Amino acid sequence: MSGSKQLSLHLFITFACLCAGSSMTLAQAYPAKTIRMLNPLPAGGPTDILGRMIAQPVSEALGKQIVTDNRPGAAGNIAAEMAAKAAPDGYTLFIAGVGNFAVNVSLFPKLSYDPLRDFAPIALLATAPYVVAIHPSVPANSVKELIALAKVKPGALSFGAVTGNGAHLAAELFKVAAGINIVHIPYKGAVQATNDVISGFIQVTFASTPGVMPFVKAGKLRLLAITSAKRTSGLPAVPTVAELISGFEATVWYGIVAPAGTPRPIIDRLNSEIVTAVKNPALRERLIAADYEPAVGTPEQFGAFMKSEIEKWGRAVKISGARAE
Repeated sequence: MSGSKQLSLHLFITFACLCAGSSMTLAQAYPAKTIRMLNPLPAGGPTDILGRMIAQPVSEALGKQIVTDNRPGAAGNIAAEMAAKAAPDGYTLFIAGVGNFAVNVSLFPKLSYDPLRDFAPIALLATAPYVVAIHPSVPANSVKELIALAKVKPGALSFGAVTGNGAHLAAELFKVAAGINIVHIPYKGAVQATNDVISGFIQVTFASTPGVMPFVKAGKLRLLAITSAKRTSGLPAVPTVAELISGFEATVWYGIVAPAGTPRPIIDRLNSEIVTAVKNPALRERLIAADYEPAVGTPEQFGAFMKSEIEKWGRAVKISGARAE
């Protein structure tokens, strides 16, 4: 080997070692201050509750506090834009969900952020099915009976949901799959829609399990089925819509992302601590008891999942005809 080639090889090895060393140092030094976790939805909701449940053990593992910063508005787009524009240094995280990272891509003509381009996936946290629940006065004790009732009285039943959100689109997919007509009543928030089905003003609700199950347990709503592909750990006796309509699936999901360009050692550190926290038996039991289905993996797996969800919900938006201004 010539002297010039030996020198080049030596420089390459030295550079590689320096890079590896700096990455290791970065991972060891992080975090050096408080981490902000942007939440695109109001405090007290399912996303906020889950985020705080995860933040506590991860904060303890990192040795620095993770502070939740709720920035609701514009279907989650305000907080998502803030996160996308934040410095990619690991000190701003974002709780991504099916609405702002999958549905909104097709629902809004122009988004100020791109979920795949502007963010680095860290970890999927959990999923939750939508539930098909009805007011107790509706004469149906199963999805099969609900479909039969809707076919006998087309347009007589109604459901409430925020136009274009996951619950609305899940209901639209269900209507198409079942071949029925249940009228959509638009609402500004999921809480108002749930209150109106409890009061009997509307008859049917498609909502996430964390937001509805307390009312089911109190006897104010009758739960017919869930929309996940398989039965969940928290509701093993509740059938899925897919058991009647093959292939039907619509779930809520929650994950943690960071601004694109966040150093990989930081992504890996956060992923490791989140996965460890979610797999802890005590936290896992708490999540299941709160009607979340724990689901974690690698950043690459989460990234592939987000891409598939954008495609799936894009089809749902097209079917529904929903469009946000």
